[in-house]
Amino acid sequence: SSAAILFSPRVGSGGSAALRPSTMNQEKLAKLQAQVRIGGKGTARRKKKVVHRTATADDKKLQSSLKKLAVNNIAGIEEVNMIKDDGTVIHFNNPKVQASLSANTFAITGHAEAKPITEMLPGILSQLGADSLTSLRKLAEQFPRQVLDSKAPKSEDIDEEDDDVPDLVENFDEASKNEAN
Repeated sequence: SSAAILFSPRVGSGGSAALRPSTMNQEKLAKLQAQVRIGGKGTARRKKKVVHRTATADDKKLQSSLKKLAVNNIAGIEEVNMIKDDGTVIHFNNPKVQASLSANTFAITGHAEAKPITEMLPGILSQLGADSLTSLRKLAEQFPRQVLDSKAPKSEDIDEEDDDVPDLVENFDEASKNEAN
């Protein structure tokens, strides 16, 4: 450990300045030394600068990894749907599909959209498994209730509609017969 000694001029009689040592508080001294320390054992390491990667760089790295797996392109696939447990579907339209059967790996690249399963319904029924069909039945049971609840007119709404429509005062059939004669 190192010690620091400060010399300050001593003001005395006769105007002669003599130097005398004055010691600082050891805690303050330790803090100052910790701030000044540049290297060596026990110093904090320099933080690594973060390099932001672009999507194209990630794609190139992914493609090189797929080449190592010896993937083959699968042509003729129009759409890919991945059904999640919460009832949403990850939908790829005209994706690029690559497969490596030896590594049991499939790569699907393209523009993905997250859609609710109700939006995909007529065409997706053939792709649903047993678990998805049971969850779809539950959803179908809830759906009519929600529609009926939202479309059922309240008694207040019915009264307001009657107020907007004027009452029939004259008979139009008689007026048209009179005009014809």
